[in-house]
Amino acid sequence: MDSILVEIRAGVGGEEAALFARDLFRMYQKYAQSKNWQLNVLDSSVSDLGGFKEIIFSLKGENVFENMRFEGGVHRVQRIPKTEKGNRIHTSTASVAILPQIELSKIEIKPQDLKIEIFKSSGPGGQYVNKRETGVRITHLPTGIVVSSQESRNLHQNKENAMKILSWRIFNLQKEKEELKILEQRRQQIKNAERSEKIRTYNFPQNRLTDHRIQKSWYNLDEIIEGKLDPVIKSLKNKIKN
Repeated sequence: MDSILVEIRAGVGGEEAALFARDLFRMYQKYAQSKNWQLNVLDSSVSDLGGFKEIIFSLKGENVFENMRFEGGVHRVQRIPKTEKGNRIHTSTASVAILPQIELSKIEIKPQDLKIEIFKSSGPGGQYVNKRETGVRITHLPTGIVVSSQESRNLHQNKENAMKILSWRIFNLQKEKEELKILEQRRQQIKNAERSEKIRTYNFPQNRLTDHRIQKSWYNLDEIIEGKLDPVIKSLKNKIKN
């Protein structure tokens, strides 16, 4: 079994983007259930209408990375928002980042480089969670990276979750620096489905999902958004060679 970390962030589109981020999380959640994967939410930030400004979670199970590795990038949605009174189609985005979960021992994080703060949680735990100071915020002083976790009622678990996110962010930062070096040396663009690329469009009025990397569309978006991702992922595996 392997494991990955998944980060979904609302992009362009305000509240509608946050609602789309929630839909993406729900899609992956149902897909994970169909694969008998273990999903654990590490941190989340909820919008006013119940969407996700950001959500970070881990997935663990058989062939997790192999099946999820092409999900990283900007996902675009075209639909009529519930808040739209003029029946107009809006375009919003959310970004997804995928990274194999790494061992903390592989990332050098010195205790003296950390500023750890405890705060009252305001996560999905309801009234009970608000009564206890279980939220953890960690600042990595050398890089300025700030992470937090408040999903659990357990202080130790939230600290462990925050350290997982921190190690991921530091690893990702180091990876980006290495990629920039390669980019400068080769003087050409690295084509690796970075988060700045729009990889997929979810067109609800046409019930269509289009993956722009392989120029292929499916006309059962209503089923795909319910977690039936296998046909899409199979096509990506067959046509994108890494």
